[in-house]
Amino acid sequence: MGSFSITHWLILLVVVVIVFGTSKLKNAGKDLGGAVKGFKDAVKEEDKPTIDNREKTIVVEEVKVEPKDHHQG
Repeated sequence: MGSFSITHWLILLVVVVIVFGTSKLKNAGKDLGGAVKGFKDAVKEEDKPTIDNREKTIVVEEVKVEPKDHHQG
């Protein structure tokens, strides 16, 4: 009784297909595959460095604004 034979697995598969139907099983397979793919992509993205080590140049320009004299005659 410790391990199942191939006939036990086939009977179980037939019962699952009868209960859930092939379309639900196909959709569940797609969802599971998409979740696994998303997890793998997230793990790959985690391994990539997120900080760019190249030097950056910042240009700052000073602009002087002089007030207008509105009280001139």
